Amino acid sequence: MTQKQECVREYDFALILSGVHELTTEVEDALFKAGCDDATLSIQYGNIYMEFSRTSPTLIQAILSAIQNVQQADIGAQVCRVNECDLVTQSEIARRIDRTRQSVHQYIKGTRGPGGFPAPVCYMPDGVPFWTWCSVSYWLWQNDMIRPDELERAQTIAAINNALENLYQRVRTPEIVEAVNDSFASCR
Repeated sequence: MTQKQECVREYDFALILSGVHELTTEVEDALFKAGCDDATLSIQYGNIYMEFSRTSPTLIQAILSAIQNVQQADIGAQVCRVNECDLVTQSEIARRIDRTRQSVHQYIKGTRGPGGFPAPVCYMPDGVPFWTWCSVSYWLWQNDMIRPDELERAQTIAAINNALENLYQRVRTPEIVEAVNDSFASCR
């Protein structure tokens, strides 16, 4: 009997670290020895920025293993987030799906496509609306406008970034996080 072999592929993503602000030989060596030998390191805006090209069965396994490797380096660094912005404008949506801004505007207004485009999550002071890429990509996938792997990437990165933000807030403002969690616990 043959064992089923897991299919692996290469995933590209970037992590932003905090806690270490210099890219010394010691930091590089520690990250390399901890398993980050598939990353290119640089400093951007005072934080270490790591671009990975990691082979793994799934994107989530690739990203989570990279985060674990950073923690195992024991250099005082914390992963802030996966560097992929979830907030998008109408123009950015058009760019990501290779459509015109006008056609995206028609999806938003419901004059083109099946309707039900997700609502914006916030507005800039000048009135420019922003959507979350995760919710937009779900709508696009439902309507056969993007591939399933594009939806999976958006959902995976949004979930990981939400978890990383929650961990950060637990350290920074534990009493607020506890109050919010207690309040939400009664909603389940």
